[in-house]
Amino acid sequence: MEDVLAVYKRPLDPEYPLVCMDETSKQLTRETRKPLSAEPGKSARYDYEYERNGVCNLFMFFEPFKGKRHVQVTQRRTKIDWAFGIKDLLDDHYPKAKKIVLVMDNLNTHKGASLYEAFPPEEARRLYERLEIHHTPKHGSWLNIAEIELRILSGQCLNRRLPDIPALEQEVQHWQTRRNNQKSKVDWQFSTEDARIKLKRLYPTLLT
Repeated sequence: MEDVLAVYKRPLDPEYPLVCMDETSKQLTRETRKPLSAEPGKSARYDYEYERNGVCNLFMFFEPFKGKRHVQVTQRRTKIDWAFGIKDLLDDHYPKAKKIVLVMDNLNTHKGASLYEAFPPEEARRLYERLEIHHTPKHGSWLNIAEIELRILSGQCLNRRLPDIPALEQEVQHWQTRRNNQKSKVDWQFSTEDARIKLKRLYPTLLT
């Protein structure tokens, strides 16, 4: 826990950007009947019935103190999907960074070994050497600031019926562009000193 909190206190460095990563799923649903368009004095109306159209995954990559985020929609969330998401992050979004300081939870897919399952050893090593990985502790995923941004995404964009991945990607792109243009950041206040007081019960007890 203190490791992640110390990372959040570092001065901003464009050569070592801090990126928080998390993921969520979205149930895709098709309308079974054509919705009734909005009219003066009446909002749009949708039938309560719908048709399930599978589940997809969203990776959130969020630079919380600079207000920059990138959301990637994938059909699944396997080790391979995560590895390609990391490659996209490094090569397309932060090509000039020496290393990305990456905060994420400790899922079995979020490992350097996943890069080796997706790419030849030389490429996997190249990517891995550009990462400085910090895992949140077990039951401590709330320390990952990307969770905050995912909740905002869910409330502002995913809280509606979306029939397929192209429709979801379009909605997410509009949301992402707006949030990035606004440079919406997170004001993280919880510190190591706070943790030692408020979460004292989680620390080992020294025998005297």
